[in-house]
Amino acid sequence: MRLRFLGKESSQGDSPTLYATDRETYIIQGYIVRDPEILAKLEMPEDETCVEIYARPLPHLAKDGLHGTVTSWAPPIVHVLDGGNYVIQGKRVTDRDVLSEMAVPTNEDCVEVSKAALKALLEEDNHGADDA
Repeated sequence: MRLRFLGKESSQGDSPTLYATDRETYIIQGYIVRDPEILAKLEMPEDETCVEIYARPLPHLAKDGLHGTVTSWAPPIVHVLDGGNYVIQGKRVTDRDVLSEMAVPTNEDCVEVSKAALKALLEEDNHGADDA
């Protein structure tokens, strides 16, 4: 799998990060979700996990051709926190070669989600649509 960096939103050294892959998927790096109430609500296959990210990195999807605003909270977004952060569920990234290209602190993890799943959550922004 090849990664292409799309964007990162940092706050005091934190690093939710978004990558496109050559497999029509995205790698989303975010914080490990440890809240037992949230985890108890999720049904996760053994090869999946979830991460918490700010909403701010998602506009970087435009660098891969996905434009719009998140208007739907459905999988892979499985929970929205009070502060507006998203909990995103997907396949746990375990490929050592991929992980070696990334800086993943011990309090973070990565999930892989399909481009189609993220596209389904976006509503196209209308930038000056023709009225004539």
